[in-house]
Amino acid sequence: MTHLLEVRNLETRFFTEEGVVHAVNGISYTLDEGESLGIVGESGSGKSVGVLSVMGLIPTPPGRVTAGEVIYRDRDLVKLSPAEMRRVRGNEIAMVFQDPMTSLNPVLTIGRQMTEAMELHLGMDAETANKRAAELLSLVGLPNAADRLKDYPHQFSGGQRQRVGIAMALSCNPSILIADEPTTALDVTIQAQIIDLVKRLKEKIGMAVIWITHDLGVVASMVEKVAVMYAGFIVEMSPVRDLYENTSHPYTLGLLESLPKVDAKSKQRLIPINGLPPDLLKEPDHCPFAPRCRYAVDHCWQENPPLKLVAPHHYTACWRWEDAHRDAQQKMARGEAA
Repeated sequence: MTHLLEVRNLETRFFTEEGVVHAVNGISYTLDEGESLGIVGESGSGKSVGVLSVMGLIPTPPGRVTAGEVIYRDRDLVKLSPAEMRRVRGNEIAMVFQDPMTSLNPVLTIGRQMTEAMELHLGMDAETANKRAAELLSLVGLPNAADRLKDYPHQFSGGQRQRVGIAMALSCNPSILIADEPTTALDVTIQAQIIDLVKRLKEKIGMAVIWITHDLGVVASMVEKVAVMYAGFIVEMSPVRDLYENTSHPYTLGLLESLPKVDAKSKQRLIPINGLPPDLLKEPDHCPFAPRCRYAVDHCWQENPPLKLVAPHHYTACWRWEDAHRDAQQKMARGEAA
């Protein structure tokens, strides 16, 4: 089967004065036409660097993709020249960034920022591009769209700016939309609106979506499969429903235990994940989660476990995944699951 996007053993390093930062360590995943993938993990887990590597947006220096392939429509994006990658980026693969205020140019009108990509990638004239820009702003729920094309980013609220960012990403009808924590800077009500907007647009347009987040609760009803990242590795990957029902990695279990539970049978305290994320300047020769893991044994300190199939379409990188899975099942039976 040919996938729309196939990431194979992708590695990204940052070469700094302090040493080499091992930001992404051999991750692999696939994305099909119209499919949605969630990539979840703490800050510093490598989830954003991973998609920036796919987009060719790693700042060089100090960063560099040092190994792996990103196959999109039979092309390896890693090997494309900057000019060739610019024709893909924004046109075939688009991205919505975490903070719309820093991703929008403060001295250009929204209309100019939207029409630029359409004129460049689609060959539209100014009048046609302006009409299309107004249609897109209406599509993402901004009223008086034609008039608002003349406004600047500071004249929009945070939620409106994020809608503008989504409209800009959709302007060239991309096959893949990458959303890098687009709701992090927004209040809860606006977060829900943006999530619902992306879900509706995905169904209407039929694009594939990669949604980056630190919150497993966000992806529950939004994506079809999930990859959980820790210390630059994918440590668990499965269909979204199976991830919750058959959790098999201690880190994923920890993320689920730290979620607020609104329907639990009894009042419970949130269970934090003890310790701190690892120092990425040191390439791990053991399981990177071992220092924080309540299941760790000697083997965990001697060898980093590979990602292996533990159930149909369900992969886990853990030497003691059976124990984590058993405890997750017991918690679910007691009504303690998130």
